[in-house]
Amino acid sequence: MDKGRFAVPAAVTDWASALGVAALLLCTGLSGAHPGGQRELLGSVLLAAGGLALAARRRAPLVVLAVTGACAVGSLGAGVEVLAVSYLIAVYSAVRAGHRTVTVAVSVGLVVVLHLAALVLHDGSPREAVGQARATLELAWLIAAFAAGEAVRQAERRADEAERTREETARRRADEERLRIARELHDSLTHQISVIKVQSEVAVHVARRRGEQVPTALLAIQEAGREASRELRATLEALRDDDTTPPRGLDHVPGLVEGFQVTGLEATLTIEGLPHALPTAVSRTAYRIVQESLTNVTRHAAATTASVLIGYRPDALAIRVDDNGKATSRHAPTPGLGLLGMRERVTALGGRLHTGPRSTGGFTVQAELPTNGAP
Repeated sequence: MDKGRFAVPAAVTDWASALGVAALLLCTGLSGAHPGGQRELLGSVLLAAGGLALAARRRAPLVVLAVTGACAVGSLGAGVEVLAVSYLIAVYSAVRAGHRTVTVAVSVGLVVVLHLAALVLHDGSPREAVGQARATLELAWLIAAFAAGEAVRQAERRADEAERTREETARRRADEERLRIARELHDSLTHQISVIKVQSEVAVHVARRRGEQVPTALLAIQEAGREASRELRATLEALRDDDTTPPRGLDHVPGLVEGFQVTGLEATLTIEGLPHALPTAVSRTAYRIVQESLTNVTRHAAATTASVLIGYRPDALAIRVDDNGKATSRHAPTPGLGLLGMRERVTALGGRLHTGPRSTGGFTVQAELPTNGAP
């Protein structure tokens, strides 16, 4: 049986406890000595208000602390001598939430105010007045409430640290296992697949050079070797991807463009619109698109110039990479994403991708990534 299915919401328990404390305070106040008349009514209202305020002790512990303290002073002023249980619970909640210094300061101030109020409002001797104030807020109960809140806070902190340690240990073990699998795949498969790929390409090249017809099976082996090499490379990159390393995003695009300029490509970067913060997935995908596009330009297009345009829009990010090279289909095997990988990343973000020859010559890659609600 799923016990979580029958868990009582915290708001329900808070209201139940608040109503219980309010009822307890009212019964205790009305059963003891009371002044009667309007003062009695005011004292009862303050007792009930102090108890009901506890319903918000999880959401606003300091506010509840101030409200219950004021109700304790007001009820004493109205002549109702009742232990301020609501304030003691508020002290416990505030300390549990981590507000120790504020709670101590408020409690000391409340003790002083209660004694002053008792001296001013009580008709008997000062000793009796002090006794009345102390009865309203017993110092021993106050210290106990503070100690209980601190003990629970420390216990919860240790539990959180233990849980965080377990999560970090599990994540570290998962990373170690992931890297081990990557090493195993690299050591066991990369060499064999590379041999198959190279041998098939050599066989196809030799057959064509001799003017012989290349067997269909050999072409299929060549293509399968290329595809397996791409898939293995992508798998190894995914396995070796360290989540603790900050991903490269739009901030790294200027350096990326400058890096391609060193290779002899006249690459330019233009930014339109006002740059603003973007989801990490959008920023990282934009960087990958620019990186793969410029890589394809240098390897397959025989281009001399390339332009990169980054356009910031209110609800989307536009990327465009144009070159003046040969408008090839760009399906040659290359490291990185490739056109298929680009399209998969853009589609995952709910965006659009267009690639193809330009009417004026060259090749273009255009992407539009939504920035509202992107994962």
